Amino acid sequence: MSTRSTDAHRDRLVMALACLGSFVVVLDATIVSVVLPRIRAELGFGASTLPWTVNAYTLAFAGALLLGGRCSDVFGQRRILLAGMGLFTAASLAAGLAPAAPVLLAARAVQGFGGALLMPTILSLLTSTFTEGAARARALSTWSAVGAVGAASGPIAGGVLTQLGSWRWVFFVNVPLGLIALAGTVRLLPRAPRTGVRPRLDIIGALLATAGLTGIVYAVMESQSVSWTAPVVAGPLVVGIVLCVAFLAHQAQWAADPLVPLSLFKARAVGSANVVMFLLGLGFFGAPVFISFALQYVHGFGPLAAGAGFLPAGLAMFAGAKAAGPLTVRLGPRRAAVLGCVIGAVGFLALAMLLDSDGSYVMTVAVPSAVFGFGTASAFTPLTVVATSGVAAAHSGVAAAVLNTVRQTSGAVGLAVMSAVAAAVTAGRAAGPDALVSGYDAAFLVSGCCVAAAAAVGAIALPRSSRAAAAGEVREPAAGVGGSR
Repeated sequence: MSTRSTDAHRDRLVMALACLGSFVVVLDATIVSVVLPRIRAELGFGASTLPWTVNAYTLAFAGALLLGGRCSDVFGQRRILLAGMGLFTAASLAAGLAPAAPVLLAARAVQGFGGALLMPTILSLLTSTFTEGAARARALSTWSAVGAVGAASGPIAGGVLTQLGSWRWVFFVNVPLGLIALAGTVRLLPRAPRTGVRPRLDIIGALLATAGLTGIVYAVMESQSVSWTAPVVAGPLVVGIVLCVAFLAHQAQWAADPLVPLSLFKARAVGSANVVMFLLGLGFFGAPVFISFALQYVHGFGPLAAGAGFLPAGLAMFAGAKAAGPLTVRLGPRRAAVLGCVIGAVGFLALAMLLDSDGSYVMTVAVPSAVFGFGTASAFTPLTVVATSGVAAAHSGVAAAVLNTVRQTSGAVGLAVMSAVAAAVTAGRAAGPDALVSGYDAAFLVSGCCVAAAAAVGAIALPRSSRAAAAGEVREPAAGVGGSR
């Protein structure tokens, strides 16, 4: 077999490994939602503690992403993939066997931490494996498509596994997948050669970033049930913000090997792509929750039917993610990202205008959600290309971690904003389905405005040198960002 064909075969296997790792992490964020009543009945969760089955995972994942990205840069992709997948798989087994609520919550937190090690390392692996423009765009579009399938199939898979077996199988299903990924990592990725000097891990920076992000995300999640002035929200929010400010000061002034080199953001591509990603995430990531609410409380669907009702959006997301690669190469990342955001905004605004308690599911939910699903999913790949272009290999992991952190944080904030808007509008109406519809309409209107703002900012701020960005060449950035692995 020729060297070229051998390399192509290895690249395909790396692509499969990256997709499998991302699939289990994304799937686990959504698969639990439909089985919460069963978990509550068997393990004796209280009404206030049950949401922490989801929140424990989300908090640990969002809080540790920057640490995971930097660990990938310092210790190597192979070690961190093995550590992350090992933790994730073991915690999945522990969650499935959990005899009591505290054990399940602890296992979910460890799952989230394992996922935080995995996701930026997987993205770094892809960008370092596929360095040529068209190949990188195709790889990232495939990776995004698999992530879309994982997110969309989670509620359906959770319902099916619970109906055929028990809620414990939503965790057990990760174990064989994790073992396959571990074996693939050992076989595919060589041990990193020992170098004379290895960068140090910024422990203080890692603690500040993790604690600060955890405090902010916790406060945002709690704000959905109590006011922003409540101590349980205001306290963690203030502490989180102070710690994040201290983290930035530490990175700029005192860290010998910063967790996140701030000079990374001197590159226009990195800063602008993360801003656009934040706006896109504000509008997009809360939408599946509100579509589920609309299907159950407006159209009267059961939990399993509501999960299946998101299928048109999921299929459209898969199609959009697959189309993103060719669009990115043909149009350039800036135009492809803006086009995707425009289509997504149209879908959200149509959903806000068409949702009605008397309307059909197809016209009021399925069609507009398919439009926003295709548009938003097609925007993620070109934004990822821009955000990771021009970043030296020594910082590819942290660049990926920053992008993933922005996505997670924007999703939590967006869901909180949509919840607050929907609750305020609903409270001003007479109780009933029409009041709920008005609240959901307002929430989807906010989503549409956020995604439209992402399109506008992208058109202005993303680099116009589309051909260079689409090429995805790994260039040495400005002083202080580069370096060798």
